[in-house]
Amino acid sequence: MTITSSIRNASAGIDANRLRSLRATITGNVLEWFDWTVYATLAPYIARALFAPTDPLSALLQTLAIFAVGFVARPIGGLLFGRFADRRGRRIALVVSMMAMAFGSLMIAVIPSYAAIGATASVLLVVARIIQGLAHGGESAAAYVYVSEIAPPRSRGLWSSTVFTSIAFGVILATLFGVTLTQSLTVEQLAAWGWRIPFLVGAAVGVYAYYLRRSAIETEVFEAEQKPSERTAAPESTASLLWSCTRLVLILGASNVVYATWLTFASTYAITIQKVPAAEAFRATLAAQVIGMLAFPIFGALSDRFGRKPMALLTCGGFALISFWLLSLLDASAWSLFMAQSIALVLWASLGAIWPAWMAEQISTGSRSVSIGVASSLGGAIFGGTAPYLNTWLSAQGMPWAFTAYTVVLNVIAVGLILTMRETRGIDLKTMRDA
Repeated sequence: MTITSSIRNASAGIDANRLRSLRATITGNVLEWFDWTVYATLAPYIARALFAPTDPLSALLQTLAIFAVGFVARPIGGLLFGRFADRRGRRIALVVSMMAMAFGSLMIAVIPSYAAIGATASVLLVVARIIQGLAHGGESAAAYVYVSEIAPPRSRGLWSSTVFTSIAFGVILATLFGVTLTQSLTVEQLAAWGWRIPFLVGAAVGVYAYYLRRSAIETEVFEAEQKPSERTAAPESTASLLWSCTRLVLILGASNVVYATWLTFASTYAITIQKVPAAEAFRATLAAQVIGMLAFPIFGALSDRFGRKPMALLTCGGFALISFWLLSLLDASAWSLFMAQSIALVLWASLGAIWPAWMAEQISTGSRSVSIGVASSLGGAIFGGTAPYLNTWLSAQGMPWAFTAYTVVLNVIAVGLILTMRETRGIDLKTMRDA
């Protein structure tokens, strides 16, 4: 993987320590999302090994394992790790979140089966998933801020784009890993032991990422905040901070809904409603993900030249205008799925590429990590986490258009909020003023 190649070319003369620290952050971010996604990919096999549908307690714990992390643990992780990062430093928060995610993966990999220890297996899985959820929320709090603060101001958008590039890469790796396992092993082998392999790999890579992050530098922006004589930005009022966070939650909410729709639900819709063969739908989705991933550095670089607001308006305004048209593209062919998903994911990349930098440019240093961690986790949980279920329910009621209308309304609201925000391209994160 050479995610940092364009960064290296665009940042000639930049301190090598920054580039090494960026690489450490990217590696850990890939692993975080690999671990997170592989659970969803192999969930049926995990359920067979660690739950018993006939046991009411186990069934309850299965529900908690699937939903508790998304709706509770991630926002709590954003709050806890965000406060930790604002008080102790961005680097140490990244190290701790990496340790927590790797520990959660190892724990899942070695949990004895339900047949061996009964409902205790279900309990241990819930604990492991909560640990991973806290780490996942913490990664958002620390990684977004860290990459933005170590980036050269004039290239902050480009550096910021590596965050979601690495997220996309981790998702793709997990998907490919799951497909390879399902094609290489029998159903019985997967259910017995095969599902544990990616979690063992994730734990091992986590140790490597941990050592990379230990050698990363602390950001100059955070260090300046710890010296009263160097503080040059006035702390925000509570009302101003709440408004900034609310605005970010709503904009991210609109972004999360369209991302969940076109990354997750579109392929399900194509398979179940349009009867596209599952293997063809998977290949179409994977190809669209790759195209979307390649768009991130392009939009990041464009934001450094033309500003953050135009990129954000392109995404939200675009989905407000073409969501119904995108839905109409889907028919019984895998090609239509590929076209619709590719357009949607490239359009979404315009906002995803700048999101870490743009959030960092809205909040002053003293509360930047906790605000971003909570806003990101809440936006993802409230809007993105419920999108697939709301979409499925409305489709079952014979009203698939209603969810598209919901998407359009959210993006119209986001456009209005974006227009109220000032352009922040290249500002000094220490002073929150134009550099």
